[in-house]
Amino acid sequence: MPIAEIKITVETKMDQSIAAFKNNLTKIRTGRANPALLDTVQVDYYGSLVPISQVANVSLLDSRTVSVQPWEKGMGVKIEKAIRESDLGLNPSSMGDLIRVPMPAMSEERRKELTKLVRNEGENAKIAVRNLRRDANDAVKKAVKDKLASEDDQKRSESDIQKVTDRHIIEIDHLVASKEQDIMAV
Repeated sequence: MPIAEIKITVETKMDQSIAAFKNNLTKIRTGRANPALLDTVQVDYYGSLVPISQVANVSLLDSRTVSVQPWEKGMGVKIEKAIRESDLGLNPSSMGDLIRVPMPAMSEERRKELTKLVRNEGENAKIAVRNLRRDANDAVKKAVKDKLASEDDQKRSESDIQKVTDRHIIEIDHLVASKEQDIMAV
């Protein structure tokens, strides 16, 4: 594989790692309501489990309340049960066809636990980025060994790969700091 292609591939994979990390961060709840919070909740729909977003409209009523509007009449009870039984610690209430899901206020202890969880997710994302760097450097070394590139090309490309890695790790640090700030805000 040519060195230019290795660089492009590693940067693309690192971008995908950051996107996955951002997705994981949206699932960690802060004090504010977020419709994405219910993405992991599965509801029984005619014998198969599907995400709530496929059987209802999920939106925000205000900064601390998520509303769920089922598309079919009989689904309200099932959706309410699925939310209550999920491990999110939420207590939905039905108002006719509309299901309101208020976000409970978090204690200081819970906030600290969530910041630890965010740091752990950030560390996992950094590990993924570093593993991609290692794989790219190994691919460059293999290209040099197979005489597809010179040793000067190897040094330059390893330096470029390190710069890309550093940039992605800084982005992860910024995302972690931002999410911690979000969680600790009362």
